[in-house]
Amino acid sequence: MNIVHIAPAWISIPPKNYGGTEVVIYNLIEEQVAQGHSVTLLAPGDTKTSARLVSFLPKALGEDGVPWYAHLKAFYHLQKSVEYIREHTFDIVHMHLSSASDMYLLPLTASLSVPRVMTLHSCFPFDRAGSYIGDADSYYMDWLADVPLVAISEQARKEVPYDLKFLDVIHHGLPMQVFTPTTSEPEPYLAWLGRFVPEKGAHLAIAAAKEAGVPLMLAGIVDRHLPDAVRYFEEEIEPELDGERIKYIGPVNMEQKLDFLSRAKALLNPITWEEPFGMVMLEAMALGCPVISFRRGAAPEVVHHTRSGFLVSNLEEMVQSIVRIDDLDRAQVRAHVEQHFSVKAMAERYTQVYRRAIAIHVRNHWTRPALVAPPIVHLPVSSTLISKRGDLASAVFPSLTTQFPMAETEA
Repeated sequence: MNIVHIAPAWISIPPKNYGGTEVVIYNLIEEQVAQGHSVTLLAPGDTKTSARLVSFLPKALGEDGVPWYAHLKAFYHLQKSVEYIREHTFDIVHMHLSSASDMYLLPLTASLSVPRVMTLHSCFPFDRAGSYIGDADSYYMDWLADVPLVAISEQARKEVPYDLKFLDVIHHGLPMQVFTPTTSEPEPYLAWLGRFVPEKGAHLAIAAAKEAGVPLMLAGIVDRHLPDAVRYFEEEIEPELDGERIKYIGPVNMEQKLDFLSRAKALLNPITWEEPFGMVMLEAMALGCPVISFRRGAAPEVVHHTRSGFLVSNLEEMVQSIVRIDDLDRAQVRAHVEQHFSVKAMAERYTQVYRRAIAIHVRNHWTRPALVAPPIVHLPVSSTLISKRGDLASAVFPSLTTQFPMAETEA
């Protein structure tokens, strides 16, 4: 199948440190290429991929210091991507809705003649910035209502406040050959990994680790373009850091992440929002690191309670589960991901969705013969053809001649 992906322009693919959507896009495309598909990726120039890369920006906007609310270059990337698609032939366009500027894809691709699929990677509303929440999402339903969609979890689909056309729910998958544990003997520390924003719960992970008396190592990014994120880190996290029991090691790249999670006793995930998936949980478990997560968002779909980790309802239960973490078999934790979240299965499911989207597109764009009287043109016709006109019409248009029998006409 000839596939083209339009990636968001904000974060490198694969990401240098943090980027859930970008990790998923990278893993999916690598597997699609391995399965023999012809794949084109429209993404910034610092992308690393086995697919054919076409770029309109030299590097990801985040790497260039562009703040999230500055959309002009993001729009340029999307517009040029659509122009490229118009000039080439593809079987399917795969779009990715992750942040506000990705909504521009909806009107930009509405008139494309090629079938489309869009993966919903994040949550509505997309018309938000800091504490501001607008109503522009509803305007874009003029286009989104007609786009075949994929949700990344049942929870994500459930949270959508609009009546949209979901073709399937496809969980993320991981290349297990990449996620190989670096050690079989974990060290006595707990891990937290993510963006430092209140809903990711780093402050709650600190409280749980202190109550349990187990060291905690935090890794991740502070988005300096988001004042609320900076304030949260400076007021809620930094005062707790002592360099020993509570330690922040900064952002981690892929190699560092593999080692960080492999060596951790467990990953704490005390989220305070309905997270649509939670890629870090999958990555930790793939390395044999159990996950202790609040029972929110898609966590119940990702974590197998008492096999690959623990699902808890509050901080007290999280502390109790920390004490029980050694009861879990790390080989079984990893096996849970191997059995239920392989990248091979994810790519195959998307191929099935592409076929369905193509079939829907063909059905919706099929042009039926209009029952409109054609212009009358008088041409010389032989008497033989006139006598056989009924038989000829019946052979060519049997259903029409049944409904509209030809009238007798004098020669």
